[in-house]
Amino acid sequence: MLPTDKKAVHILHQRRRAGVLLHPTSLPGPYPRGLICHDAYRFIEFLAQSGMSVWQMLPLGVTHQDFSPYQALSAHACETSMISIDWLQDRGLLKVDNTDSNFKGHEQCLRSCWELFKSNKKSSLHKQYESFNEQQSYWLQDYSLFMAIRDQQKLKPWFEWSDDLRDRDKNVIKAAKKKLSSEIDYYQFTQFIFFQQWQDLKKYAAKHDVLLFGDLPIYVSHDSADVWLHPELFMLEKDGRARYVAGVPPDYFSETGQRWGNPQYDWAAMQNDQFDWWKHRIKTQIELFDVIRVDHFRGFEAYWEIEAKAETAIDGRWVNAPGRELLQALNEEFHALPLVAEDLGTITDEVIELRDQFNLPGMKVLQFAFDGNPKNIYLPPHHDFHSVIYTGTHDNDTTVSWYEQLPQQDRDYIYNYLNFDLNDRMPWPLIKSALSSVGCLAVFPLQDILSLGKGHRMNTPGTTEDNWQWRFNWDQIDAKLSDKLSSLCQRYDR
Repeated sequence: MLPTDKKAVHILHQRRRAGVLLHPTSLPGPYPRGLICHDAYRFIEFLAQSGMSVWQMLPLGVTHQDFSPYQALSAHACETSMISIDWLQDRGLLKVDNTDSNFKGHEQCLRSCWELFKSNKKSSLHKQYESFNEQQSYWLQDYSLFMAIRDQQKLKPWFEWSDDLRDRDKNVIKAAKKKLSSEIDYYQFTQFIFFQQWQDLKKYAAKHDVLLFGDLPIYVSHDSADVWLHPELFMLEKDGRARYVAGVPPDYFSETGQRWGNPQYDWAAMQNDQFDWWKHRIKTQIELFDVIRVDHFRGFEAYWEIEAKAETAIDGRWVNAPGRELLQALNEEFHALPLVAEDLGTITDEVIELRDQFNLPGMKVLQFAFDGNPKNIYLPPHHDFHSVIYTGTHDNDTTVSWYEQLPQQDRDYIYNYLNFDLNDRMPWPLIKSALSSVGCLAVFPLQDILSLGKGHRMNTPGTTEDNWQWRFNWDQIDAKLSDKLSSLCQRYDR
């Protein structure tokens, strides 16, 4: 069965484009993480001046203390530590900021903003706030309750709360809502502010012909509002602990596979209610982004099921998932799905068929291409228009660092294969190769655009320290860089 709307054209298939991968937390500024402030608008202007029409980023969800955007506390809520203080001041929602430029200082600003907002109920934002609460009622109030209780419980995961809180006893929840009403309102307000700021940014991007390209982790964190609120949709024990968790089997990169720990979905339960949870999840993402990458897309076709008691992923098993039914339901709800399938690694014919059935672009990463095999699917001759081409992703080292660590014979092979002059230094041969590819979109981590080497990667898979913290500064962007990129985009019809 084909998608319902056969005439719908994927947004990335409408023309050739180029873009940059940069998470907003990597924007410069005085606070520990980048904000949706003037630097975000300036970055959009940089993209437009450079001929780039896509800003790709990582998931925007509220992170745990490890800052990983792939283990969020909600499938809907966004990370409020990215809220712009300047935006609040510009709109009279905050007096002069005299707080420290750290997480605590940022939190103090938001608290002050909330107190000022409450005291001025004639503000035009109040009606917008009430409207936002109503429009996002599916998740907002429950998420805010979850966060308020979590604070009260000193950040313990919900499955370690008392039985009555864990199981959402009606009387206990009613009492919690009353006792924590002020904190619940605060969490709702900060989400309102984030979404207001984001919509302003999205409009500015559209004005400059820049698409916002988001990222959707296929799984949600065990310690999240979603699993607490909808335990019937996940493979859990009666005490809230996971029965089965997600991961991938042993492969070339790991003898024991990867045990991610996310609770597996109860796909039968999700299918019984016509994938209502997924429809709401995608709706939120479409409000935030023009295009959305689905991380670990192959999990829609079959997933690696690991018993939670197992310490590694070795003894898992493949279980079929109702991906066709899910995507069909989403396609009927939203018509042309603006999704991109993360289809890296060992992918079966069934996964490719599912991806192509719904006209979803896949991914090609050039750092994976040069193993000496002329049939390697990541090599440029094997690209197609329905692919997004990357030099590397957030999980790769920078192209310069990757290249410098290769044996000399591999370096020579790459230059000979691409037929570039040795004076054209990395990463530009890979950047030009991606731009010249037949793929509909070419994307580069900003680290590659800036020719940065060792020590500048965003994430090292399999590690838990020193990730998600990379930042750039404007001094790293040469005045002639936009002209160089714009010229290349024109040359390769991007």
